[in-house]
Amino acid sequence: MSLRALWVVSCEKADNGKVRFSRRYPTVEFRAKSLAGAQYVAVPEDSLIAQLLLTELGLIDPEKPFVDVRDDCGRQHRSPAVELRVGGPGGKSLWPVLTISQGGLILACLPLVEAPPDPRPPLPSLASVSQGLAFLSGLQGFLCGTLVSKLPEPDVLSSRLAALPSVLLQVCPLGTPLDVLPQAGALPVPVAPGPGGAQKQPAWKVGVHRGRAMVSVSLTEMVRSMQYGSRSKQDMWDVYGTVMCKCEVEGVLPNVTVTLTLPPNGSPLQDILVHPCVTSLDSSILTASSVDENDSSAFSGPYKFPFSPPLEPFRLCSYTSQVPVPPILGSYQLKAEENLLKLNVVLKLHESVKNSFEYCEAQLPFFNRNIMGNVDVKVSSGQLEVSKEKNLLCWVLGQKFPKSREVTLEGSVNFSGQLVGPTDPLCTDLTAYIKLYFRVPDLTLSGCCVDQHSVQVYSSAKPRIVTTRELVSSEYYIWNSTGDAPVSSGLMML
Repeated sequence: MSLRALWVVSCEKADNGKVRFSRRYPTVEFRAKSLAGAQYVAVPEDSLIAQLLLTELGLIDPEKPFVDVRDDCGRQHRSPAVELRVGGPGGKSLWPVLTISQGGLILACLPLVEAPPDPRPPLPSLASVSQGLAFLSGLQGFLCGTLVSKLPEPDVLSSRLAALPSVLLQVCPLGTPLDVLPQAGALPVPVAPGPGGAQKQPAWKVGVHRGRAMVSVSLTEMVRSMQYGSRSKQDMWDVYGTVMCKCEVEGVLPNVTVTLTLPPNGSPLQDILVHPCVTSLDSSILTASSVDENDSSAFSGPYKFPFSPPLEPFRLCSYTSQVPVPPILGSYQLKAEENLLKLNVVLKLHESVKNSFEYCEAQLPFFNRNIMGNVDVKVSSGQLEVSKEKNLLCWVLGQKFPKSREVTLEGSVNFSGQLVGPTDPLCTDLTAYIKLYFRVPDLTLSGCCVDQHSVQVYSSAKPRIVTTRELVSSEYYIWNSTGDAPVSSGLMML
């Protein structure tokens, strides 16, 4: 359920229909216009809304017992869901406008009806009506508390109305209620007045941070690879990077700048996408694309991203990068002799990659065969784990390659079991692969990094700044060079 508009109207004699508070939600109004089409009715000015409400509820012109737009016998009254004729008798109307009255106060809202306006759907079938009334009931509790028929003192009511914009940002951002309104006098901490003073809070930011200031920036590069070990098929790999931020900084719109830097010989970042909160950006940063040929004159940093952060963690930017070699080069040879498969695997860590893993393992699955029988396989480093029911060899390489940066696996596997193992329509005969899983902390293949001292925060409190980077494998395959391996077109060929 979403709200197109919300009003708090004072109907006391001295006020004569004064709008004490109103809130409109343009994004919801755009949806209402799209749904209604030619029958769309725009929400009029607040002053007209107040007069129409007072007329419809019989709170204006008490000396007139009959008012055409209200008392015509052709109209069906369905209070508390009323119809406001914005074009006079026979004209267009807003429906359903939900109302709750207490003392000299009228609370009203116009929910979004996600149904064709003609024929008009019955009220019991509209969930937005019951949800809208529940929201107004919560609003009544926030403004009036436990008072049954009268209003709180004028200064108390004024203070609660002044806090209402911040409360709605938290419980009803962009017109969609996410939470119940707090009870009268119990303001949530995020909506208490902050150091931003009179600075207007944007609708997409549902509160402000209070507490210890901290900025966390984590850079993750994912590397994919398809290695075939064949002259007829060219190996492929690509790198995709993301920068995630979590900014716990006081202020309504604090300013933060994160800078990405490359080594002197690093390849420029390409295909850069940024979060909408980034306030300004050099146009040359966005022009480099992996589709175009590599241009030596392309912008190579530093890449500055100034932004005003949301409260939740978010992806500041993403990019691709062209690197000359994958981090781990592999060779996989598989030969069949009746029910026996002979294996020979060589994995070599490239000299430019730091030999310090959080984890590293290679999985060798065997599909479309009977369950494994005898396994006679030796590894030069690490530990081999056998899962016969899954027809899987798991080679746990640990956290380091040996000094030679090369490891080998050699041996044979017999498939003498009577039961059929896992199947895969792609991996038939000698079509087989090794899949690598690894994570290398404090490393990126592109050399891209976020220097802790380059993060600038313009706020009243000096934050603690934490930056990290890592390299993670994603879809990293080494195919059997003696089989018929598929060629992928979804990776960048270098």
